[in-house]
Amino acid sequence: MTRSEFDDIRAFLADEATHAGDLLRVARTLIDDLEHSRTREAVLRTHYLRLLTAARATVAAEVAEEPDPLSFLKRELTERGQMPEDGEAVRRILSDARTAAALLASLQDSVPGRQGRLRPRRCVGTGRTLPR
Repeated sequence: MTRSEFDDIRAFLADEATHAGDLLRVARTLIDDLEHSRTREAVLRTHYLRLLTAARATVAAEVAEEPDPLSFLKRELTERGQMPEDGEAVRRILSDARTAAALLASLQDSVPGRQGRLRPRRCVGTGRTLPR
């Protein structure tokens, strides 16, 4: 869900003309979105763990001087449809990797230390009282 969607929901909830039935419909939609997000996160974690396991096995196979240490990683990338197919793809992937590494390095150098500071909270709407 995007930031603007959250802002729209906050504005809708803050509107005094919003009825209980509307709130229930929003709550159900949010629960569905949350469930979808959790499922997607679980799938992504599984893919990440499989890739990490293949990378570790590749390094271990290289240390053990196995005949084809890249076989673990190649199999995982092939299953995901991510193996480079031609020379152009290889050059593009290497270029993308170098660019990403440079961007990450510059981001890490330019991020000021924010440790210890709390992020200011943003409140939407005017002062309201909750029903008693």
